[in-house]
Amino acid sequence: QVQLVESGGGLVQAGGSLGLSCAASGSIFVISFMGWYRQAPGKQRELIAGITSSDSTNYADSVKDRFTISRDSAKNTVTLQMNSLKPEDTAVYYCNFAVATTVLSPILHYWGQGTQVTVSS
Repeated sequence: QVQLVESGGGLVQAGGSLGLSCAASGSIFVISFMGWYRQAPGKQRELIAGITSSDSTNYADSVKDRFTISRDSAKNTVTLQMNSLKPEDTAVYYCNFAVATTVLSPILHYWGQGTQVTVSS
């Protein structure tokens, strides 16, 4: 069993900052990828930041230079530091991990419960 729990969402003024965190618990052999997605009302869920087991990162153009993703492999956690927030960043944010629970198991994707981020203008 693998569970992801998110924290850190809330309400912030435009130009402000917010930090999100996601921690996995349960049976984990290896995590090959950690990512953050967001979904605004009426829009598709989109990948905004990802990090691999070798610490390679990638960002959507809409958040590049404003958001920073990082991980702590020992704690099975990933964070997203969001700076210079804009009203367009308002969405539900979800973490997603690609996890193998044992050496014999396939890699599956697990989702956090989602956390609301609201940026006021």
